[in-house]
Amino acid sequence: MNNANSNEKSRVPPGQHVTERFPVLQKGRIPSIDRGKYTLQIMGEIENPMTFTLEELKQLKDKEVIVDIHCVTSWSKLDTKWEGISFIKLMELVNPKKTANYVEFLCADGGFTTTVPLEKLSSANSMLALTYDRLSLGDKHGGPVRALIPDLYFYKSAKWVETITFLKEDRLGYWERGGYSNKADPWKEQRYSTDD
Repeated sequence: MNNANSNEKSRVPPGQHVTERFPVLQKGRIPSIDRGKYTLQIMGEIENPMTFTLEELKQLKDKEVIVDIHCVTSWSKLDTKWEGISFIKLMELVNPKKTANYVEFLCADGGFTTTVPLEKLSSANSMLALTYDRLSLGDKHGGPVRALIPDLYFYKSAKWVETITFLKEDRLGYWERGGYSNKADPWKEQRYSTDD
């Protein structure tokens, strides 16, 4: 086995296979969002509730990452390129209260939600993504704005984000209520709630 293949294998969690494609999966239809009218609302257990237009979010862009992503359906895509706003910067702006422990993403596709512990958003590669592979995010990949949390299975990286709510207590999201893991660690194969 050559070193390139060995290195690639070490980056792929158990039960996953590498794909060159970028499969498009979601619970229902792909929404089409008017970029000119788009707003992102941030609310909940924070000192400074805020609402941003897409242009305002673009002005906040501070991060570029190349990361591997892992879907619960067993595909992994290596070396994906994203740009956006680090959650660390967003948290500096909205100033979470000490009571904030989780963040819930509410999305444009008919009420999809998922919730992530605050510490996962503070990791170096987590962001609110605005571009993929140097291009503005298209509808099929969650544009204009999606979460990117590469430490977790990709259903935690919510697409078409419209509202971010800081919470005291966890709330199960769409897939989690359907039996998927709320922890979603690909390295522990936490695919289903029975794996937690």
